[in-house]
Amino acid sequence: MDVLQRLAQEIAQARAADPLLKLVIGNGAGSFGHLHAKRHGTRQGVHTAQQWMGFAATADAAARLTRLVAAALLAAGVPAWSIQPSATLRCIDGTVVDGPDWAVAQALRRDLVPLIHGDVALDEVRGGTIAGTEEIMAWLVRRLPVLMSNAEPLARVVLAGEVDGIYTADPLQHADARLIPQITPRSLAQVAAGLGGSHGVDVTGGMIAKVEQALGMVKEQPGLEVVVCSGLIPGNIIKACSHRIAPGTRIAGDDS
Repeated sequence: MDVLQRLAQEIAQARAADPLLKLVIGNGAGSFGHLHAKRHGTRQGVHTAQQWMGFAATADAAARLTRLVAAALLAAGVPAWSIQPSATLRCIDGTVVDGPDWAVAQALRRDLVPLIHGDVALDEVRGGTIAGTEEIMAWLVRRLPVLMSNAEPLARVVLAGEVDGIYTADPLQHADARLIPQITPRSLAQVAAGLGGSHGVDVTGGMIAKVEQALGMVKEQPGLEVVVCSGLIPGNIIKACSHRIAPGTRIAGDDS
């Protein structure tokens, strides 16, 4: 079975098991968008006609991938609504200062499953830039509690990729790499040396950037945890979306 189809079915099963479960799904741009963005240096800024063409091509590539994700979710019975982040994203020197928070909040109130993705963004300093999925999620973590003050608090952010957690070294290259079961602000310095980039092309900073963004989220919202796990292992997403012990690495604001 195609991995994307299986993931969509696992999400559908998690929702069926817990009818009150509220989900926001975000997919990365993968090789679809990152190749265009790297070729044109979109992350660093957009100024020339050629760079703006790259900006547009990156947006198109990211949107095409998200359409595939949305189709798989809908086929599995998940009411996924694809929201284009770049329509509302605003950045100042690479930092997200506005985004699709209102639309996401309203979708959740209507029992839809908002689907976002890493995208291009207009930037007041750089002209244009890239906002990664985790950066947009971090913005939503700040904004959704304000817009949905009477809702259940945010409980968990799940980062599902190729590797089942965060390791002391790249486990795909080092057989002796060991899983780090938990990372907190206090322990980051001890594990940071082993955190490298992502496999493939990634213009948004690789694993160390993702961990730092995750720590920013858990500092922002006490009680929130971020789970890093593999989406390639069947059953991981169901566990991660439930209240059971999640696989992989847990990133939390304390050592509990």
